[in-house]
Amino acid sequence: MKRRSIHRVLVALATACSLAPAFAAWPDKPISLVVPYAPGGTADALARVLAQHLGPRLKTTVVVLNKAGASGVIGEGEVARAPADGYTVLYDATPLSINPQLQKLPFDPDKDLQPLTLVAVTPMLVAVPKSSPYNTLADLIKAAKQSPGKLTFGSGGQGTVQFMGAELFAQKAGIQLMHVPYKSGGPFIQAILSGEIDMGFGNVPALTAHVKSGMVKALATTAGTRNAGYPDVPTIGESAVKGYEVYEWNGMFVPAGTPAETVNTLHAAIRDVMALPEVKERFDALGSRIVASSPEDFRKFLAAERTRWADTVKAAGIKKE
Repeated sequence: MKRRSIHRVLVALATACSLAPAFAAWPDKPISLVVPYAPGGTADALARVLAQHLGPRLKTTVVVLNKAGASGVIGEGEVARAPADGYTVLYDATPLSINPQLQKLPFDPDKDLQPLTLVAVTPMLVAVPKSSPYNTLADLIKAAKQSPGKLTFGSGGQGTVQFMGAELFAQKAGIQLMHVPYKSGGPFIQAILSGEIDMGFGNVPALTAHVKSGMVKALATTAGTRNAGYPDVPTIGESAVKGYEVYEWNGMFVPAGTPAETVNTLHAAIRDVMALPEVKERFDALGSRIVASSPEDFRKFLAAERTRWADTVKAAGIKKE
């Protein structure tokens, strides 16, 4: 009898130990926040602000990992294939909604990634070199109509929002521009500064210092309303193309199948962090507007973005690789 009692105790202990991991509170180890772009860009800067405050909120460490390459596809693929346990999170940007229109991806964004929240949106500025003869968007459009295909615009590549935003603008304004692609955003900005290209659509954070120094002129902003940092710069919608509104968005995803309880806990923590005054101040300084949407609203936003860019790619006659 005594041996049976001991056996029952041992079985109970073994069962409890085997079940313990299933009931362990999430998170109980560090979380990897994967940014599929190189350090120094808008997405990387905002992700690090978020990680700094998110770790203490979740009582763990949130480590930012840059997995750059192929316009974000390499890092996105790693997260899409990661275990759906809440310990690998993707911090992505607009190329995720553009790339599927341009190339066949090694994963399915809709099936393999679960939208968590639209973190923020960052408008762009339509910029020209300081030596440019164009002082308004109307000046530029007039010149483009007089010489179709002569005016050049640059970008960090065909899959970037800088390229797509300019292409959409050209389509809506009824003009033709010549695209000059660069390897990344840095050389593209330098091309504007040097006058190598006639114009470009650049993120507010990337251009602000150059606008303030007088090295480039900001003709318009891509936002729906005027930017607080540029109250005298009109929107494209009010000065040239009614209804035009384009942003570089930042959002977070987890692998599909991540437990709902984990998703809810993570989403609540993110919203708490985004409500902190110091976080809002930092985002504002980088020219980004906090959104912190629900997963469902983010899903709807992504669907609209993909439709818009699919239509833009089709109208431009760009062939899918």
